[in-house]
Amino acid sequence: MSTSGKISVSIVIYEEDKNRLLPRLNSLLKSTLNLQIFLIDNSPYPTKEFTDLHPDLTYIFNDKNLGFGRAHNLIIPRLISDFHLILNPDVDFDPKFLTTLINKLSTDEKLAFITPKVLNTDQSVQFLCRKHPKISTLLNRRLKFSNRVAIQDEYREEVASNRSFHPEFIHGCFMLFKTDVFKSLGGFDERYFLYMEDADLCRTIEKQGLTSLYYPEVSIVHEHRRASTQSFKLLLIHLYSSFLYFLKWGVR
Repeated sequence: MSTSGKISVSIVIYEEDKNRLLPRLNSLLKSTLNLQIFLIDNSPYPTKEFTDLHPDLTYIFNDKNLGFGRAHNLIIPRLISDFHLILNPDVDFDPKFLTTLINKLSTDEKLAFITPKVLNTDQSVQFLCRKHPKISTLLNRRLKFSNRVAIQDEYREEVASNRSFHPEFIHGCFMLFKTDVFKSLGGFDERYFLYMEDADLCRTIEKQGLTSLYYPEVSIVHEHRRASTQSFKLLLIHLYSSFLYFLKWGVR
């Protein structure tokens, strides 16, 4: 595989602010890379600005909210790329960095996907590398009863070293896959409507003898809205997804 191959990108949105998303889309569309972008809209109504925006952008309006994983999985039969990027709509990055990530991803046949360093808008580091979820660590994230648990769970020492490593689980705001691997995994488990589908996929990757890589030589900016901490409905969805996860993988 080489960087001359086609790169597909899938972005799932729900009532996204078009004035914030359009500059991000245009940044990708102006890239000299061979990109095919799928914008999958779970909103109640379509956004006309996304329709026929560019020949390299395919806008898919679902007319209902399919959830995160199921919406991303919609385009799997249409992928003819060498690499596929699962991208959140609230991420900013320079598209030329994809070449660096692809070169690194291609060096190891055991690598399923690669994720760069993720920064907040104030340039502080987001700790999105995690150990596989446990009930205790999920509770600690909410209640913050132990800083030691958080340091271990979030690989803070490894991230602070600014070196590449293989976490058990990486949050899915930016996951650059080898397309054939993503297809062989079957995409995301569609039992999860929202939340935990990335943790679940990382467990499946590990089960198949593959790995993921945190690669801090490249960085992106992620707004990280933490919606489930601000909405009771989303909190309930997060709790239900956690229940499904532990039902599938067991309580540790």
